[in-house]
Amino acid sequence: MADTPTTPEPQDQVSDAVQGNWVDHLAPVKTRPYLRLSRADRPIGTWLLLLPCWMGLLLAMLYDGQASWFDAWIAVGCAAGAWLMRGAGCTWNDITDRDFDAQVERTRSRPIPSGQVSAKQAAVWMGLQALIASGVLLTFNQNAILLGILSLLPVAVYPFAKRFTWWPQVFLGLAFNWGALLAWTAHTGALHWPAVILYGAGISWTLFYDTIYAHQDTEDDALIGVKSTARLFADKTAQWLQAFLVVTVALMGVAVILACVDRSPLSLGVALLAPWMMGWHMQWQLRQLNTDDNDVLLKLFRSSRDTGLLPLLFFAAALFL
Repeated sequence: MADTPTTPEPQDQVSDAVQGNWVDHLAPVKTRPYLRLSRADRPIGTWLLLLPCWMGLLLAMLYDGQASWFDAWIAVGCAAGAWLMRGAGCTWNDITDRDFDAQVERTRSRPIPSGQVSAKQAAVWMGLQALIASGVLLTFNQNAILLGILSLLPVAVYPFAKRFTWWPQVFLGLAFNWGALLAWTAHTGALHWPAVILYGAGISWTLFYDTIYAHQDTEDDALIGVKSTARLFADKTAQWLQAFLVVTVALMGVAVILACVDRSPLSLGVALLAPWMMGWHMQWQLRQLNTDDNDVLLKLFRSSRDTGLLPLLFFAAALFL
């Protein structure tokens, strides 16, 4: 009996890309290295950049009780901006980390260390993505535009953080949750305390999920001298993650109370289910944690998309109450 034929994996695919992703199978061959630089074959990062934007937007709508068609554009613009700026940020990360990536098993298949593109070609691609993203940003109000420009600072610093601090995940949190501030301001025209506190909750959440992610590389990171919270926490990771869970839920709860203080008790109650459900999902992730199993670590990291989607459902429901 003949063996069942199997479809060969595409050449040059990145080791931790989603199997069967559209980039490796459908995108034109010449575009694939650039789309891989943008992590288009690994969409979880775009979700993690986008979800704080949508949280900030919905919480802002709860705060002032206003909704307009422009809010729909803010949501769509944030989605486009998240894809583009995540792509530009990841390209920048790969340019700065190309020597480190060549020494790590999981990352040596990335486009630059594997020779699919040069650093100069990657820089041009990064600039193109940032330029298109700036066009989206310019459709927002002035204060939101200023916040968007300021966001470039944590994005620029993050790739270097692992060289000088054991807490590079804090810098990732500063960059990845900036959208909560920007989307809030795009809706309200100014920053208010609920948005700032929501931003803090997002940073704590990033420490939770990116510590899980970083545990995939602890051995290689130790060999090449790269720092991370995963290496810092070591066998105490579960206790630290539990602390980040509590801080995330507590800060988001405070943000919800401040934003919804003038709404009906029912609306406030439903909105407060958002951080509770988020914490419930994080607790589920924590129960599955096995820092010695990279497959489990990657699965848990990718499940963080659902962690961020859950509060959106309750924020949206509270708008109608």
